[in-house]
Amino acid sequence: MDSQELHQKLSKSVKQLMWVLATLALTLVVTVTLYFNREGLNQKLIGENTEASDSVQTEKKENDYWQPADLNLIKVASQKELVLYGKELISHTSKYLGPKGSVTQISNGMNCQNCHLDAGTKVFGNNYGSVAANYPKFRARSGTEEDIYKRVNDCFERSLNGKPLDTLSKEMQAIKAYISYIGSNIEKGKNALGSGFKELAFLDRAADQKKGKEVYAAKCQSCHQANGEGLLNAEGTEYSFPPLWGKHAYNDKAGLYRITFFARYAKYNMPLGASHENPQLSDEEAWDLAAFVNSQPRPTKSTPNDWPDISKKPIDHPFGPFYDGFSETQHKYGPFKPIKAAKDAQSKKQS
Repeated sequence: MDSQELHQKLSKSVKQLMWVLATLALTLVVTVTLYFNREGLNQKLIGENTEASDSVQTEKKENDYWQPADLNLIKVASQKELVLYGKELISHTSKYLGPKGSVTQISNGMNCQNCHLDAGTKVFGNNYGSVAANYPKFRARSGTEEDIYKRVNDCFERSLNGKPLDTLSKEMQAIKAYISYIGSNIEKGKNALGSGFKELAFLDRAADQKKGKEVYAAKCQSCHQANGEGLLNAEGTEYSFPPLWGKHAYNDKAGLYRITFFARYAKYNMPLGASHENPQLSDEEAWDLAAFVNSQPRPTKSTPNDWPDISKKPIDHPFGPFYDGFSETQHKYGPFKPIKAAKDAQSKKQS
């Protein structure tokens, strides 16, 4: 082999080697790039999944509304019997304690669950979720510390326009046992998420009774009847749809006679089938409806010892005297924003 042929072969070999090295280098670059891109993508996906997971957990936490303690978990037969009787009394109060009550006759024919929906378990349906965890407690209305017995009898005397239930009776013990048990899953001093009424923004005007009458005719009277007297069952022992005014309705010292309570109750629970997730009334309709219903005639009750400290009266308490200078009419129908602003300013001044 002469020198020229040797040179050609060496040159060819060098070119092949360079091509192999270039290919290896390119492969290495691609591999490293893909690896780090994959790691970055994985980290991104992990981050996105974590954020999504956190979002789901946050949403779950926000929507983790109170549910009553499971009655089926009660192991002691005597306790279970008492708790179930309490639920029966809440659901069908009139059957046992109404005008035709089989036990005694001390109430107007309404049932506790007419105000405390689904036997006191509905989310934002004025449920009992926070009762056991917070009673006994001081209440400004009476100016005293109240226990569950007192709270229940307030309802009998005001919402049921009746007489107090003997605290030693089996019926009172059953009602207390039921309320206490279903709220036993709430830590002492805490409030159950979804208890009471859901907040409702104040209007910039007073609630309008005339507009409320139109709302009532369109969306309420098919159940509660044109004259607000409700609808009794066939046996006449309890109401299928409770009265909203008239001689068998809640009296003027009941909680629902406060317009803010009635408006919030109606907004998130009425008409039948509505819920806090699926309201069927606009804010204005709820306020105007409350004004109409609470302007209608109903039983009255004398409560001279209510609100010993008048400065503690709620802004919608419909009876004077008041410490703030606003009229009784404005306290009953609004507008409430000026009253709240004055109350907040006074509280800030005192602090």
